[in-house]
Amino acid sequence: MRSLTLHLKVLIAILLTLGVAITAYQIFVLGIPMTEAETDDLWNIDAKVEFVATPKTPVKVQMFVPPLAQGYVSLNESFVSNNYGVGINRSDGNRKVTWSSRRASGQQTLYYRLVLTKRYAGATEKAKEKGPIFRDSLPLEGPDKIAAEALIAPIRQHSADVETFVSEAIKRANNLNDDNVKLLLAGDTSLDKRSHVVETLLAVAHVPLERVHTIRLIANQPQQPELWLRSYNGKEWLYFNPETGERGLPNDRLIWWLGDESLLSIEGGKKAQVSFSLNSSEMNAIRLAKLSDENTDAAFLEYSLYGLPLSTQQTFQIMIMIPFGVLVILVLRNLIGLQTLGTFTPVLIALAFRETGLQWGIGLFTVITALGLSLRSYLEHLKLQMLPRLSVVLTFVVVMIAAISLLSHKLGFESGLSVALFPMVILTMSIERLSITWEERGAAHAMKAAIGTLFAAALAHILMRVPELVYFVFTFPAVLLILVSFMLAMGRYRGYRLTELFRFKAFLKD
Repeated sequence: MRSLTLHLKVLIAILLTLGVAITAYQIFVLGIPMTEAETDDLWNIDAKVEFVATPKTPVKVQMFVPPLAQGYVSLNESFVSNNYGVGINRSDGNRKVTWSSRRASGQQTLYYRLVLTKRYAGATEKAKEKGPIFRDSLPLEGPDKIAAEALIAPIRQHSADVETFVSEAIKRANNLNDDNVKLLLAGDTSLDKRSHVVETLLAVAHVPLERVHTIRLIANQPQQPELWLRSYNGKEWLYFNPETGERGLPNDRLIWWLGDESLLSIEGGKKAQVSFSLNSSEMNAIRLAKLSDENTDAAFLEYSLYGLPLSTQQTFQIMIMIPFGVLVILVLRNLIGLQTLGTFTPVLIALAFRETGLQWGIGLFTVITALGLSLRSYLEHLKLQMLPRLSVVLTFVVVMIAAISLLSHKLGFESGLSVALFPMVILTMSIERLSITWEERGAAHAMKAAIGTLFAAALAHILMRVPELVYFVFTFPAVLLILVSFMLAMGRYRGYRLTELFRFKAFLKD
């Protein structure tokens, strides 16, 4: 007996742990939304390219576009142009679009659009690329070499690794009061020139550095690429603000391209410029999950119930809630002591209430059961065997359902038509059990069982129809493992039921 109890406890613990772990993994790792009403941001990024084409000259326009695996999922990428061919090339971690035309003249406008979301990006991210950990020094001579070496000495002294070395170099290069910095800047204090000085200092120390051009994700404000710097420390890329030396790329920055090249290059045109516009919108999170699954390599919904055909999903949304209806009956019978006609009959009646509605369902159940009980009492006087008696009652139930449906239709109560969905066999057996209970234990006990059945069915119906619960269980079916563990724990309960506490109250006083 002790080994059996231990076995049961271990089984309950395993099921409970599995249910909690799988559900937590779906929520916190895969990022599946916990509620159907949850929404997520979509970013629409438009890049507008304008230039004047040189008459009678082939036009070739090249522009960097963002890499698609950097913490975001691309839902749509489109290129809008008139009479231009479009191609995408990849090199050195960058993507570049090429628009080309044999002939063009006058003002030209090209568009690039990208729709992004951050949710589910973790499911699509690939292994992070590695970078160089050594580079050759730049050729420096004369005063430039002396100034660079003079700056490198305190940088080495105040740094301990690649991160602190790069950060310190950036701070030194932005100190415009330093004579050595002034010499290297040569009168140009622009951010591009200061970044070049940082690169020069790091090259002297053989530390590689790469330029990162980003777009800030902020809605309804004009944007231009922002420069950041990054270096590889042997394990990961470290990103730095080129003005302050602060480490870390903000979450609202999208990497557009890497390297020293300019954003746009053009052949056969002039006066080229690029303008960016961004706006954000919201989308239902579970719909967004489906879109992410279709448009990327993310497959975390492939083996979920959302992978089933839509009609099958609707069936499973009903089926997967039946255990919760059973849980209601388990609690009502084993803990409270409510009497019902059969064990799971109330759950089947609750399923019928889905179509008839609760009020109509209770009324129809009451009418059909009362009439069927009268017929069952009459058939008892004919001394029929059980099988013929049940057959007659079943036929009577069918006739009653047809009559009520026809009458309600004539009276304009279309809800009465759904009575045809009532489980006829369940009604027949309910009538038979109610009649036997009446004969064996009296009318009061039979009515108590009938009322208990309706109450349990109504409560199960209400619970099984809660939209938030239906969504949660359908999206995270591992919750049913937690439910089974509770049912197993209930299976060894041998204590008093709530109704028995009132029944045996006199014994407690003694």
